[in-house]
Amino acid sequence: MRETMSGHTGQMYIRPEEIEKRSMQIIENELRRVSSRSFDEHTAPVVKRVIHTTADFGYADTLTFSEGAVERGLEAIRSGASIVTDTMMAMAGINKRRLARYGGSVICHMQDEDVAADAKERGLTRACVSMEKTAQNGGDYIYAIGNAPTALFTLYDLVREGRISPRLIIGVPVGFVNVVEAKEKILELDVPWIVARGRRGGSNVAAAIVNALLYQL
Repeated sequence: MRETMSGHTGQMYIRPEEIEKRSMQIIENELRRVSSRSFDEHTAPVVKRVIHTTADFGYADTLTFSEGAVERGLEAIRSGASIVTDTMMAMAGINKRRLARYGGSVICHMQDEDVAADAKERGLTRACVSMEKTAQNGGDYIYAIGNAPTALFTLYDLVREGRISPRLIIGVPVGFVNVVEAKEKILELDVPWIVARGRRGGSNVAAAIVNALLYQL
């Protein structure tokens, strides 16, 4: 077997940026074949980034956008909005350096001691209490929820009570219990949202959507 530029036998050397470029081209070609939906210049990069992250073309059918959601998210980032996540994994996956260019940061209260104590005392999930904690600052954030449906239920209540006014809610928790119901509640809100309907989702998907927004700026 011949040795290639990478130093490994039998493998073709491809630069990392070329791998991503080729991947996106494959995704774009496949999308035309597997989905009848059309995406505009703002939503298409989000859908393709999620598929790139998951290799799951099902998102072409389940990823749903409120009118102007991506544009509103871009405006929020430009104005310095921070991102609230429900997992450290999502926090780790977001491009914080690029976000910081616009004055924003990534916030996750899930490991805060006061959140843990309050959740235990009240018999709630940490996700619920961590969302409530953001309301103390007015909740003027982009929320990227990839794990906890209880976080979405809490956001729904906080919005309906007028305690927060999110710039954008990204609702993509994964799972089987209350996941579908929580996502459907977000669709009722008069705030911008991006939701992966059904059971699909995850912290990696939440981070991918945020990054897709950042890469459009």
